[in-house]
Amino acid sequence: MVRAKFKVASIKRSEGSKDKLDAEGRPEKDAKGYAVRVPCEMVSIEAYAVYGNGDPTHENTKFWQASPSGKLTLDCVNEAASSQFKVGQEFHLDMTPVS
Repeated sequence: MVRAKFKVASIKRSEGSKDKLDAEGRPEKDAKGYAVRVPCEMVSIEAYAVYGNGDPTHENTKFWQASPSGKLTLDCVNEAASSQFKVGQEFHLDMTPVS
């Protein structure tokens, strides 16, 4: 596993689309078998790798020394998930290979 640390820099809202779901939560299909899409709000969360603060023992300095640059953009149509992000918050990002 690799762990990185990012800080949320901006949150933008725009119009997006998502699958229309039936009563059982499955995507509805049109007559040709394609998923039916409906408009929704899309939240774009932009975050950057944390930077060192001059204190060699601080966690952010340690992350910055290993990964001094990085950008993460998440486009989310799940309101419950996107509402957990606030500008200025820091998050660990754990990356584990998929087997």
